[in-house]
Amino acid sequence: MTKVKDIGEQSLLEKLQRFCPAEIIGDDAAVLETAPGQSLVVTTDVLVDGVHFSNLTTSPEDAGWRAAAANLSDLAAMGASPLGITVGLGLPGELRVSWVERLYQGMTECLQKYNTPIVGGDVVRSPVTTLAITAFGQVNPSQIIRRSAAVVGNAIVVTGVHGASHAGLELLLHPELGQNLKDAERTALIRAHQRPQPRLDVLPILWKILTPNSRLPIAGMDSSDGLADAIIQICRASGVGAVLEHRQIPVPKTFNHWLPPEQALQYALYGGEDFELVLCLPQELASALVQHLGEGAAIVGKITAGSTVLLHDKQKKLPDQVLSLSQGFQHFNS
Repeated sequence: MTKVKDIGEQSLLEKLQRFCPAEIIGDDAAVLETAPGQSLVVTTDVLVDGVHFSNLTTSPEDAGWRAAAANLSDLAAMGASPLGITVGLGLPGELRVSWVERLYQGMTECLQKYNTPIVGGDVVRSPVTTLAITAFGQVNPSQIIRRSAAVVGNAIVVTGVHGASHAGLELLLHPELGQNLKDAERTALIRAHQRPQPRLDVLPILWKILTPNSRLPIAGMDSSDGLADAIIQICRASGVGAVLEHRQIPVPKTFNHWLPPEQALQYALYGGEDFELVLCLPQELASALVQHLGEGAAIVGKITAGSTVLLHDKQKKLPDQVLSLSQGFQHFNS
């Protein structure tokens, strides 16, 4: 079995260049032309073996897909359309070449859905497999989505269900869980974790709805670090608070006959890696967006004065709860 150390950097790069357009690679940097009146958007994510992916739960193809999807989701959260990505690899010499090629195959499978090429990158030796992706996108300056644009009275929209990815991870780590789930239900939750879908499809729908209000600022980000994290981050950047309605947070229907309600809520708020968009906009436009997006999309709350992000239960079966970042995953926390 051929290993990375057996062929060296240049031979590995030759193999990986097959995944890139021939007319773009070969120089010290990629040149990407954007349309007139467009702004270039750049985002970078680093993924580390044992932290963001593991061979216990993720094939090389799935690791590649997830890495690409995470970056495309960041572009979607800014309102941007993707142009290309660069890939930085830190690899142990003992790693099999086939693993790296399969990683790239997974990235390519995700990127092809959005006509997004791999336009370059770098490879270095590392004791831990590390993947750093920089994604480039373009957006009309009047359509940039920022965390800091939420205003009091805005409705808070989520573009899909939350908690599915974390549930899929738990099923992979603990196969004995969810014994009453049907095979198709189990597969769907696992796929939500292994093959998340960046919500670039939301943008043309959003711009269509906003056409008469094209200069109206929209606040938002993606929920890759959890729904609670996204709403708290938006509120902090905008200097506002929020009230979320517990019963309006959409979770997979399969949760109803598998997870206790309290655990389902925790998965939705803090599980992360669902890669849905969380958007703040006027109530009328929020309702129109949810109607266009269909099942899974929902208005989960509203922006308020102050700085507190509160989880409320209209049925008064649960006490009000103040949400905080400390309850979710944070790098370097013990």
